Amino acid sequence: MRAGTVVAVCGHESDGGHALRDLLGPGVSCVSGGRELFRRVRASRARGEPVCVVPMTLGRDPELVADAARTLLGLTPKERTGTVLAEPFGTAEHLIGWLRAAATRVQEDRALLVTAPSGDPFADADLFRVARLVRQYGRHRTVEVALTGGDPDPAEGVRRCRALGAERVVLLPAAWATPHLPDSAHCEPGGPLLTASATAGVLDARVGDAWHRRDRHGDDGLPRALTATHGHGHSHSHGPDGHGHSHGPGGHDHGHSQHGPADGGSASDVLGVPAAAPAAPAASSVPHVLPSSRSLR
Repeated sequence: MRAGTVVAVCGHESDGGHALRDLLGPGVSCVSGGRELFRRVRASRARGEPVCVVPMTLGRDPELVADAARTLLGLTPKERTGTVLAEPFGTAEHLIGWLRAAATRVQEDRALLVTAPSGDPFADADLFRVARLVRQYGRHRTVEVALTGGDPDPAEGVRRCRALGAERVVLLPAAWATPHLPDSAHCEPGGPLLTASATAGVLDARVGDAWHRRDRHGDDGLPRALTATHGHGHSHSHGPDGHGHSHGPGGHDHGHSQHGPADGGSASDVLGVPAAAPAAPAASSVPHVLPSSRSLR
């Protein structure tokens, strides 16, 4: 792997990075997004160090990925030359696999309570999908969801599991942050989700792949990351005749024909990137950072 600085950018899944401090090695900088990320990357580039930024989402925070890309667009051309944005640490499919592996270590008569910090409504809803697939392909009869700082919270999640007949409840973290046990008489921890060595292995792979794409294909990872939130949130249809609509404050109104270069719109229109920035590929030609749901058989 190329020598240089690795910057782990963190969001709500890790409590802004606090839950990652003991998992990341001393050579990895752990920052939140926005200004802190921008300052850290700029300082490293000023020292002549190449920088790889890794969004530390486990698949429930696509906004972290897109926000990191928007932040890196603010660098000068010289600073961007030595900077790459890696693929997210994990996807929802990775998260399902890691949770299923963790579930195999839990006795079959226990209920599983999949827990994570609350995010936006769509990230929270996706956690229920993740938990359903963990149950579908596992051996535990009861698998429920709890959201730290949300509804249902871990205490309510434990009560629900108990109401369904479980004597003991194991809290499986679907995030870097591990929840506080609300009822030690009836529940026990099932985490952390990944060990420090496993985390380091995945992180090294993401960094290595990012530099490989830059060296072989000139791909710094930004165009793909800018589309990370496509398909996340309220979906909408234009219907057979199409219609104009707004993307909200700071967005733009457009008609159906303006959705992408393939339909006559420019990539900068689609991504909201200044015209001077490198044009991102059309959404139809760039795979989503978060793959679509599919059977895990």
